[in-house]
Amino acid sequence: MQITTNKINSANAKINAAITRNTLDTNIEKIAKQLSKDAKVPGFRKGKVPMDAVKKQYGERLVQDAEAQALRDLLNEGLKLMDIAADTLIGEPQITKFEKNDNGIEVEVTIATRPAIELGDYVAMIPDFAKPAVSDEAITARIEELASAQAPLVNIDKNRPLIDGDTVLMDFEGFVDGVAFEGGKAENFSLHLGSGQFIPGFEEQMIGLSKGDEKTIDVTFPENYGGEKLAGKPASFKVKVHAIQAKEPVVLDDELAKKMLPGFDDANLAMLKEKVKEQLENEEMSKLYNDELKPKLMEHFVATFTIDLPEFIVEQEIDMALNKKAREMTEEQIAELRDNADKVKEMRETFREDASRAVKATFIVDALAKAESISVNEQELMQTIYYEAMQMGQDPAAVYKNYQESGYLPAIQMAMIEDRVLSKLLNDKIK
Repeated sequence: MQITTNKINSANAKINAAITRNTLDTNIEKIAKQLSKDAKVPGFRKGKVPMDAVKKQYGERLVQDAEAQALRDLLNEGLKLMDIAADTLIGEPQITKFEKNDNGIEVEVTIATRPAIELGDYVAMIPDFAKPAVSDEAITARIEELASAQAPLVNIDKNRPLIDGDTVLMDFEGFVDGVAFEGGKAENFSLHLGSGQFIPGFEEQMIGLSKGDEKTIDVTFPENYGGEKLAGKPASFKVKVHAIQAKEPVVLDDELAKKMLPGFDDANLAMLKEKVKEQLENEEMSKLYNDELKPKLMEHFVATFTIDLPEFIVEQEIDMALNKKAREMTEEQIAELRDNADKVKEMRETFREDASRAVKATFIVDALAKAESISVNEQELMQTIYYEAMQMGQDPAAVYKNYQESGYLPAIQMAMIEDRVLSKLLNDKIK
């Protein structure tokens, strides 16, 4: 077997070989001899089956096994010649040429390996930054917001008009073209003004009414309203106000702190403010990390590092992008592409830059994770998926199985690793 190798770069290589007829025949003899020890052929005892009988019974299978063995041998020899360790291979080697002739088989195997990445002093690339400051006003506003959410509604006894934020108890009945419509009537209905619960324009027209007032409110149903009979139609609502309710005023004191921190016997207002300050700081840090620092840092790494990318991994990423695009296209558009190979090729190329950046980012994160000793095991991956599924009210086991069958688990795992890597690098830089 004649072998030539071409190590294109640190991530791509090719092995070309001419598998001779003699190599295939030798492999067939070896495999047939091995099979003869255990083969069951009518008329012969086990272990006593002649080679000719084995070849006759297993003819095509012997040829296929001999070819497979030759491919394994040329791959091992090619890797040895290029000094490439088998455990650095990414994915299965791609057989890009397999042409049979009278003399044997002409073969080309394309392989991809984990690219070499020189990280250098990557820590120096991470900018210093300060923890976001939280003002006293923001702390007070959050406490008032939380306390107000828990505060009960009380009736406003004094005769004052409705204002935004009030809750009104009312009767209403709706009419379209002077005719009452189904579902447009209610008594003692509770509506929080400013909630946007009703048709646009309705709640605004309630403001200024007082207890006992009656009014006709004119609005127009949105064009995208669920009921076709009402969508886009002008309507009139007769309303009557029975009561006005509002939240009890919030008093910032130690008693409020005890209510909001039931697990602390020594709770006081200062402790409540400190807890809320910590919560707000975490929220601001999370926003800063996710909206600004992490994306910018990843973009900087991608722009800075030079990496040889495995070609077939990039092609796979392009294929996924193309398939996603196809799912958004009409049948006519797909049919047009199906009959125009050049247009498909042209469309594929529009995804190449983004695909290359995505693949490059993945290898950078992988290298940084190794440098920082960060990993996500299968148990952690499952726990994360289960938790998020429960948060969404979905069946965790079904969601996990769906991701598994769709091949999404590796991508989710890599996203978790990326998040941990970038978080650790940034955490080490906080002033």
